[in-house]
Amino acid sequence: MKSNIGKTDRFVRLALGVACLIAALLVNIPWLDRVFLAAAGVLSIYEAVVGWCAFYALIGKNTCPIKYEKK
Repeated sequence: MKSNIGKTDRFVRLALGVACLIAALLVNIPWLDRVFLAAAGVLSIYEAVVGWCAFYALIGKNTCPIKYEKK
């Protein structure tokens, strides 16, 4: 997988992921909503750490400043 998420985008995803996880733990909402919120947080943190987003790859978007050569 080639990185398709830039530095700013990764930081925002990391912050949102942590916020989602904290909200899932602390906010008094139904358990199913907590599960979805926690899953969204984990996915966002994963994308931030790995630097690759499946949706960006699907639509052809790339916010990463590194340019890869085509083989």
